[in-house]
Amino acid sequence: MGIYDLVLKNRSYRSFDAAHAVTEEELRTFVEAARICPSAANRQPLRYRPCCTPEDMKKVLPHTKWAAALPKWHFPPEGHEPTAAIVICHDKTVNPAENTSATDVGIAAQTILLLAAEFGLGGCMIGSFDRAGIAKDLGLAEHLAPVLILAIGKPDETVVLETAGKGESTTYFRDDKGVHHVPKRALTDILI
Repeated sequence: MGIYDLVLKNRSYRSFDAAHAVTEEELRTFVEAARICPSAANRQPLRYRPCCTPEDMKKVLPHTKWAAALPKWHFPPEGHEPTAAIVICHDKTVNPAENTSATDVGIAAQTILLLAAEFGLGGCMIGSFDRAGIAKDLGLAEHLAPVLILAIGKPDETVVLETAGKGESTTYFRDDKGVHHVPKRALTDILI
């Protein structure tokens, strides 16, 4: 599978096959790929907390907020939770200013999720979560600031990309069959 195919396959999934366990070895492989990614000034301030046990996931999931654009839906649906997560943290001993690692976080997160797609998995980047609660429940050291959660599992939903017409909404939505629709701007609308 080529990189373009992986990009198409790598969607934000919010419903998973809860019977499919993601292994610690898989998570370590994903973090290994992120470890060798470019980093601003090569500082490498990111630290990763893999979570793949039911106990860890019970500590992570209650602190997350999913799909703000779909307030009538509950995500993940009960019984369709992801079986793993990677909590990406900024190490303040490397650089006290957390906002300096935003580019690194984006590069690492996309790399991890593309590799997960290659493994037949999927995920969702979650930026809306209780940072203090996650840090406390996972026992993170004070110098590690959680900045992004990657929920990972075997997707069990359909996500469809659509081209939004000029001036049309790009807000994602679900139809009455639960299919997730993601409008994307046309190439002609984003080239300048």
